[in-house]
Amino acid sequence: MERPLTLADLSEAAAEISDIYAGKYGIERDDDWFLIKLQEELGELAQAHLKLSGRGRGSVPDQARADEAADVLCQLLLYCRRFGIDPEAAVRAKWLSWLERAA
Repeated sequence: MERPLTLADLSEAAAEISDIYAGKYGIERDDDWFLIKLQEELGELAQAHLKLSGRGRGSVPDQARADEAADVLCQLLLYCRRFGIDPEAAVRAKWLSWLERAA
């Protein structure tokens, strides 16, 4: 049985895969690239969502939504790594603090 992935594991794997991808295709990843690539992936998720909900032209397999969501998540983790953002700490401070206040 596989152990569950932590956010840190996923971030590390995404960075390794991104390095492979960038090397294979000769992509230079500057600060802007990380944000623009995240926006691109979010657009692809929106496109899959619209097609799956009957509001876009063409069709995609049901798996497209999950695939594109995975791309968005991994690209967001890459963005966080690039700019020294600890996503777990950021979520605790911004979102989970609401649970503490409500208790």
